[in-house]
Amino acid sequence: MKRLMFLLLLVAAVAAAQEPQPFDWWDRPMARALNLTPEQEKQVRATQREFRDRLLDQRTAVQKAEANLRDLMDEDQVNEARTREGIDRVVAARGELMRTVSQMALRMRMVLTPQQWERVRRRTGQMLQQRRQRLGAGPAGPAQPAQPAPAKPRRLGPPPGPVY
Repeated sequence: MKRLMFLLLLVAAVAAAQEPQPFDWWDRPMARALNLTPEQEKQVRATQREFRDRLLDQRTAVQKAEANLRDLMDEDQVNEARTREGIDRVVAARGELMRTVSQMALRMRMVLTPQQWERVRRRTGQMLQQRRQRLGAGPAGPAQPAQPAPAKPRRLGPPPGPVY
């Protein structure tokens, strides 16, 4: 029972520590503010198209692995070995998604000038800070002890918008 509680706390901590993904700046007014050249716009769109399907597939794989892990954790009699395998599948799926996101970010970065990239970085930081504030957490974490979140209905289908 202690192992199960530790495992549950570990999974909850890992899930809570996940940073929101940076926003898709290339589809926002910010892209216009960067004054991209026509060639840069072409390269950004090509990169987005190149990675889109892979990102969608990998996000779906993460969601499936997480759903399977939830199912394993919700069993009356938790099979520790199967649950550990489920954890490994979630970690592997998230790792592959992060690798693809990072490769796409690198490709996008190579298109931008240093000044344009600095604007993207600054705006991304602002967006993340705003998200944390909306969620009740400052730069150092939650302002008060975390309360259990009310159960949300599970959403079917992929999350909206592309990942960056």
